[in-house]
Amino acid sequence: MFHGVECGASELAGPKLIKSLERGLLVLQALQMQPDSSLQELYVFTGISKPSLLRILHTLARSGVVTRRLADGRYRIGATLARAPSRREHRDRIAEAAAPILERLCQRVSWPSDLMVPAGDHMEIRETSRARSPILLQEERVGLQVNWLLTGVGRAYLAYCPARERQRIIEMLRPSSKAEDRLAREPARLNAILAEVRARGYATRDPTHVGGWYGKLPHADGLLSIAVPLRDGSRVLGSINIVWLKTAFSVEVFAARHLNQLQETAAEIVDAVRHRKKH
Repeated sequence: MFHGVECGASELAGPKLIKSLERGLLVLQALQMQPDSSLQELYVFTGISKPSLLRILHTLARSGVVTRRLADGRYRIGATLARAPSRREHRDRIAEAAAPILERLCQRVSWPSDLMVPAGDHMEIRETSRARSPILLQEERVGLQVNWLLTGVGRAYLAYCPARERQRIIEMLRPSSKAEDRLAREPARLNAILAEVRARGYATRDPTHVGGWYGKLPHADGLLSIAVPLRDGSRVLGSINIVWLKTAFSVEVFAARHLNQLQETAAEIVDAVRHRKKH
């Protein structure tokens, strides 16, 4: 007659915990509290050994729950799971789709690429393969800002985005006192530049633009670039480029060698973004 009591004690003990799941949830908690974490930071937060952490992160990445940024190898919760504002989620989705594709392009051409997306009065770098290139160039960080009107990525976007969006961006820049926004007050010249971009199929930086960040003092980086838009129907999601040392090739020679690969990469990124939306 004591069997019922014994059974009740067993139920009180509860089922056994799934340790691997528990550790996986601990990693996700760490990434919620500290987005864009390095392996070392996750190790400090969770106390899980680095080999075990790598296995957990690899498993979570295969499911799309966690992504690893190409630019700096830091981990973050995937855009499909993140509870972020829709605009940030959209940018993260593009960056996550682009990362492995930009890495493959870098492996083929050796020179690295940057992915830029609109961010108000400037464009913002959301991913880059510079850390993966065998050619040592100035490294760029995710979140850095570049201007619309003098950069190849900005001109590529403006040349192909819907006319209403382009006009809105230009009107936003027109009152600016920043030197890099001056072209917004020269509509005829700017329209001619963008028409030339469409005619040749790619954009490059203005000859007067030597490098630097939006609103900051210019600094000569010794680079040239060609850039194309990420065209999704009538919309443009962002722009990608390939950058190289200007002492190595002229723009025309480099474009003849690599423009087709850059355009194919842009189309592949857009397809990958569409695929992620469906899932």
